[in-house]
Amino acid sequence: MKTSSILSYLVSLLVPLALIGTALRILLSPIFFNVEYRMPYFPADEYGMTQQERLQWAPYAVKYLVNRSDISYLGDLKFEDRTPLYNERELSHMEDVKNVVIGALRVWYISLAILLLLGVLAYNKKWMPEYINSLRRGGWWMITLAIGIGLIVVLGITANPNLFWEFFTFFHSLFFEGDSWLFYYSDTLIRLFPIRFWQDAFLWAAVLALGGGAALAFGLKPASSNSKEQSV
Repeated sequence: MKTSSILSYLVSLLVPLALIGTALRILLSPIFFNVEYRMPYFPADEYGMTQQERLQWAPYAVKYLVNRSDISYLGDLKFEDRTPLYNERELSHMEDVKNVVIGALRVWYISLAILLLLGVLAYNKKWMPEYINSLRRGGWWMITLAIGIGLIVVLGITANPNLFWEFFTFFHSLFFEGDSWLFYYSDTLIRLFPIRFWQDAFLWAAVLALGGGAALAFGLKPASSNSKEQSV
């Protein structure tokens, strides 16, 4: 197999990583939770946290995941009655989440950089048609994966809640130890980010990634390669 063929499959593999990373970075912006909390179907907190309080406290959790602060950024937060916003178990989990997010964003940066470098290499070595086709193939792979995740979420919301919960549990088992990610309904993390928040987060991640995959799969025209021009 030619080197260009091997590298083209690497490009296809990197496309979903780049698109999922892009979706993640968008969801880590204030846009998502500001829209999510205002949706009419979003569940009220049974312990009395208002929409305004959610909008007050959620930004700290999201900003912590992408800034350089240590856990005191969250640990120093207190309710009006001076009780801590988060307990020790929650703070420990947020440290774990931050490590996962930092790792995921690094993978995103690296995947984008490699895709760019391979694009330059493809241009210089005259295998650009193969590179374009590999982007289209990666787009199709992303479409397939996004549709699968989207179906799990939609069916979990509308038909079988256990389906999403099993997926959610499996997802956490990949990144976290034991039951360190499980909390009481009275804990702040659950009050701020109930299961519906995560259902919509995964759904929007799938939609965003699907859009990127479709743009590559349908937006790029199939390219024909001339074997005489390929020199890798």
